[in-house]
Amino acid sequence: MEIDDLTPAERRVWHAFPRGEPVDFRAGQDEDAAAGAAWGPERTVRADVLRSLLLDGPQEDGEIATLNLAGARITGMLDLQYATFDHPTRLRHCYFDEVPRFYGCRLRELNLSESVLPGLVSHGVQVEGILRMTRSRFRGVVRLAGAQIAGSLYLEGVEISAPETTQPALQLNQATVGDDLWAPGLRVEGEIRLTGAEVGGSVNLNEAGLSHPELAALDGETLSVGGHVLVRHARVRGWIGLRGARIGGRLDLSYSQLSNPGHAALRVSSSTIGELWMRKGPPVEGTLNLRRAQLEVLFLDPEMLPDRVLLNGLTYTSLNPPEPAERRLPMLERDGDGYVPHAYEQLTASYQRIGDDRAAREVQLAKQRRHRATLPVIGRFWGHLQEATVGYGYRPMRAAGWLLSLLCVGSVVYALHHPPALKPSEAPGFNPVFYTLDLLLPVISFGQEPAFAPQGWYQALAYVLVLTGWILATTVAAGVTRMISRQ
Repeated sequence: MEIDDLTPAERRVWHAFPRGEPVDFRAGQDEDAAAGAAWGPERTVRADVLRSLLLDGPQEDGEIATLNLAGARITGMLDLQYATFDHPTRLRHCYFDEVPRFYGCRLRELNLSESVLPGLVSHGVQVEGILRMTRSRFRGVVRLAGAQIAGSLYLEGVEISAPETTQPALQLNQATVGDDLWAPGLRVEGEIRLTGAEVGGSVNLNEAGLSHPELAALDGETLSVGGHVLVRHARVRGWIGLRGARIGGRLDLSYSQLSNPGHAALRVSSSTIGELWMRKGPPVEGTLNLRRAQLEVLFLDPEMLPDRVLLNGLTYTSLNPPEPAERRLPMLERDGDGYVPHAYEQLTASYQRIGDDRAAREVQLAKQRRHRATLPVIGRFWGHLQEATVGYGYRPMRAAGWLLSLLCVGSVVYALHHPPALKPSEAPGFNPVFYTLDLLLPVISFGQEPAFAPQGWYQALAYVLVLTGWILATTVAAGVTRMISRQ
C-alpha cells in the first residue's frame, strides 16, 4: 500500500507504527466506543491499512514496531487469517464495522480492550503472550475454539450477545490457555462453550452474569483446570455443565444464584474436583447432579440445596461445614434416584472421620428407615419392630431398657409362681431374679435355669425370655464393642 493513498488519520497511524508510538483519537478518557458508527474520517482507519502494517509495515532500526491504536473507527474487514507476525497489536477503545478474522493466525500479543465489535473469528489462533479483551462489547459470536494462548486470556467485564444465532456465544472449546482465564464480571447472553479446554491456571468468573434459560449457560464438559474455577457472586440462568471435568483446586459457587427451574442447574457428574464450595447463596433452582463425582472436600450449606439432587456414586473425603445429621439428611432424601445406599454410607463415613459417632448412627438409622419403605409389607412390619425394640442395633441403651423390663417381668412372675425343681434333692435355692437372668443372658449361667422346669404358660414365657434375651443381649454387646473401638 502506497503512503500517498492514505488519509491523514491513516498516515498518522502509519508513521507511529515503526517506533511503537501510541495513536489515540479519543476526545476524552471516558468516551464510549459504542458511538463509533458516527465517527468521521478524522478518526477512521481502513482495515486494509492495519493489515498492511502488520504484515509488511515499515521498520526502524533499534525500535520495536507496534500497532497501538485507540479511539478509531475501523472500516472493512480486518482479515488476518493464517497470517504470522510478531508485532504487538493493541486496538483499544475502537469501533469495528465488520467482524475481524484471526483464524489460524500466529501473533505475539492482541489487545482489543474496551472496543465494540460485531463478533470475532479467531479459531485456532496462536498467541505467544496474552490475549486481552477487557470490557469489550460483542454483538455477535466470539469464536476462539482451538485457540492456543501461552499466557492469560483476559475477559473481565466483557459483554457478549448473539441473539440471532443458535451457536454458542463464546466458543472456547478445545482451547488451551497457559495461565489464567480471567473473566470477572463477564456478561454473556447465550452459551459459553468450554468443552475439552485446558487452563493451566485458574478460571475466574466471579460476579459474572450468564443467561441461556433452559439451555447451557456454561458447558465445560471434560474441561481441565490446574487451579480454581471461581464463580462467586455470579448469576446464572441456564445450566452449568462440568461433566468429566478435572479441576485441581476448588469449584467455588459461593454467594451465587443458579437458576434453571425444572431442569438441571449444575452438572458435575463423573468429574474430579479438589473442593466443591456451595455456600452463602440462595437455594439452587433446578437439579444438582453430582453423580459419580470425586471430591476431596464438599463444602455445602444446607440452605443452598435444591428440591432435587442426584448423588448416586458421589464420593467425598470430608463434608463441611460441620452440621448435625438432621441438617444433612434432607440432601439424601431429595435424591431423584430414590433410595441410594451409597449416599448414606458416604455421609456416615464423613461423620466417622471427624469422630461424630452419634451423627453417624443417626445416618445409619435414616438409611434403614429409607430402606424399609422399599420392602414388602412383611419386611416393613419387621423393620418397624426392629426400630421400636433395638433401633436397628444403633440404640443399645434401648435394648438394655428392654432387658431390664423383661428382667422385672420375669422376676415378678416367677417369684409368684416358683417353677418345680427337676431334682429337688440337688436343686439350689430358687431365686426369681437370677433365674430370669439365666433365661435372658445367653452366655452367663447362675445355675438356676437348668435346675428348674416351668410348666404351662410359664414355660412359654421362658422361651420368650430366652429368644428376646439373645437378640437384645447381642445388640447391647455390639453397642459396647463400638464404644470401646472408638476409644
